[in-house]
Amino acid sequence: MRIDNASQAAAAGSLLHVPPGRTAARRLWRFLRGRHWTFRTGIVILVALVVTLILAPWIVPHDPAVQNLIARLSPPSAEHWLGTDHLGRDLLSRLLVGGRFTVTIAMITVILSFAIGTLIGVVAGRVVGGLFDEITMRVVDVLISIPDVVVAIFLVAIFGPGYLTLIASLTVIGWTPFARLARGLTLAINSQGYIQAAEVLGCSRSFIVLRHVIPNIIRPIAAVSFLRFGHKLITVGALSFLGLGVQPPAADWALMLADAQPYVERLPILMIAPGLAIFVAALSVTWIGHGLGIESRDGGSGDE
Repeated sequence: MRIDNASQAAAAGSLLHVPPGRTAARRLWRFLRGRHWTFRTGIVILVALVVTLILAPWIVPHDPAVQNLIARLSPPSAEHWLGTDHLGRDLLSRLLVGGRFTVTIAMITVILSFAIGTLIGVVAGRVVGGLFDEITMRVVDVLISIPDVVVAIFLVAIFGPGYLTLIASLTVIGWTPFARLARGLTLAINSQGYIQAAEVLGCSRSFIVLRHVIPNIIRPIAAVSFLRFGHKLITVGALSFLGLGVQPPAADWALMLADAQPYVERLPILMIAPGLAIFVAALSVTWIGHGLGIESRDGGSGDE
């Protein structure tokens, strides 16, 4: 009987055991259910967009660089779903491949700006403070008043167009909003009781920053990072449109817009397709940033 009871208990335990993957999926589902509808919609659109761009080299129907002057400016057809451009290149293929450059540059720029700005803001507001804080904020005030497009044009004109130049030029100014926000949030947290208690207990500055400061400021900064991603996406597009970003014959959404200008009346899809792609990508990350700033459904405002 003891053996039978033990075997039954083991069988019952195995039935109640939930695989780790299923547990993670349930946590993800609960998290998504508790977010605002804009966050959920933005995540779905962004994930679909990113997956499509990652798989672009394997799913494109034609080589985006191959020219066919006989079929130039062809309307949408069974062979070319979105038609062809002024050089006879398949528009759908160039749209899928071109998004990889635009989205990647904007993503790298935002990640670098997020890391640099958050680090400087926390150091100024918590670790060092004093004169360093004052000097840093005055530098931020000066840099944040300069449009990042102007700085990008200036640096690209000096060092020439290219991926690294474009990323560096957008990061030079891009870190300033993150630094100001991180510093303000850090100063607000410094007056909290748990920070004072940690100081009384003799906790080091690094422990307080890593254990109490960063976890409490990361959410609003992450929300801003998604909003800034949409801004950087449009900025990258503007620079490419002006000829200071991705260079031909590489495909790029904004470069496709510039090439489509002379032929927009004859074939409007040449401008509608890349313009709509930029709009959808920017809208999805903006919705995610908006949703991150709203309380979850458990807080009573998830679907408001």
